[in-house]
Amino acid sequence: MKVRVHVSLKPGVLDPQGRAIHHSLEGLGFSGVNDVRAGRLFELDVAESVTDEAIDDMCRKLLANMVIENYRIEKVAA
Repeated sequence: MKVRVHVSLKPGVLDPQGRAIHHSLEGLGFSGVNDVRAGRLFELDVAESVTDEAIDDMCRKLLANMVIENYRIEKVAA
């Protein structure tokens, strides 16, 4: 089973990487971009026996920093 975990900073947390990307976009002449928030995407290939609770536990213990980040789990259709 394929699972995607999208990790992003919580609202209000400073995002220096997003700010740098925004600045670079402006420098390249792209206008109309009001804000950029950078995040991470993990793609996991897990056995069918892996439970939703186990995937959630993986996120909480390793994939996301629960103090400053949120995550969203997406199961990908085969």
